Amino acid sequence: MNLDTVVIGGGLMGCGVAWRLAQAGQRVRVVEKAIPGAEASSAAAGILGPQSECDAPGPMLELGLRSRGMYPAFVEELRALTGIDPQYRASGVLHPAWSESERALLARRAAWQREAGLAAELIDHREARELEPALAEGVLAALHLPEEAQVDPRPLSRAVSEAAARTGAVLQPATVKSVYLENGRARGVELADGSRIFAEAVVLAAGAWSGLVPHAGDWAQAVVPARGQLVQMQLQPGRLRRVVFTDRGYLVPRGDGRVLAGSTLEFVGFEKRTTAGGLRAVLDLAIAAVPELASAPVLESWAGFRPFTADGLPLLGPSPIDGLFFATGHHRNGILLAPITAGLVADAVLRRALDVDLAPFRPDRRIAG
Repeated sequence: MNLDTVVIGGGLMGCGVAWRLAQAGQRVRVVEKAIPGAEASSAAAGILGPQSECDAPGPMLELGLRSRGMYPAFVEELRALTGIDPQYRASGVLHPAWSESERALLARRAAWQREAGLAAELIDHREARELEPALAEGVLAALHLPEEAQVDPRPLSRAVSEAAARTGAVLQPATVKSVYLENGRARGVELADGSRIFAEAVVLAAGAWSGLVPHAGDWAQAVVPARGQLVQMQLQPGRLRRVVFTDRGYLVPRGDGRVLAGSTLEFVGFEKRTTAGGLRAVLDLAIAAVPELASAPVLESWAGFRPFTADGLPLLGPSPIDGLFFATGHHRNGILLAPITAGLVADAVLRRALDVDLAPFRPDRRIAG
């Protein structure tokens, strides 16, 4: 008997879509070659920062704002279903300026964001250090974005995969060899052992590996791996409360005093390792922003692969191949866009009316790069 949907990839996107489809009564199977959520989903920083990530109004900002607004109900639903707390915090974000040119840039950002009706304020040196006394004394000003938030990606990923399983989706450990096509239509997947899983719909949610799945169309090859290296340190709880975000990296403080610092952006294929140079760049930025991190114990360091697209937009919704849907290419915004991606792609599979225009994110758009 055919399934309704088979999902390629058991990360946050794949399990999120499967969860919503299972809630709608579908027979769903998620095929994942490793531990669900163990790759980019768990390696991310967890910043919910659409205002921080976007340089101008546009479809990506609108999608991010809508998804950020969904997060309180999303995590509460997960907590009630699984008992896992994704550690959502509306912590806000500070963008410090260390030079006059950076201050001017942040002033322009504050202006267009306020004009768009968003909460954004350029504050001076004194106000910045009142909000975050641990910031370096050389800060000239800061853009304060009080409505930005954060979540811990590791418990979030566990919660979403558990929610999918509890709702009826089957998680199968296996390697997908290719999308299985029949008369030009997606009819399931072929596995590395030669067996097939038949389904009425296929969702490609393989993250940075999406471009490696044969028969998913040339569009999937627009997604390439971008390595990011991160370091986790320990401060006294409360020493840093807000996310500190710059154009070169960020600091994410957890409630227990852990501080996550990131991240590099490296196009090195699937070479998953940390390097001395990468970690030095991350740590140099972290210590320059918050000097007391120089004496903080290092708890952990790791590298992960973001699913990068040259235009910075994810690939969402139906593809030109009948029955094949995309939920990939989120780059630095996968955690942010998890709630809205799960709902939109599930609705597309179910042929429901969509309340978001997916045209800017269509998988077969022309992507210059």
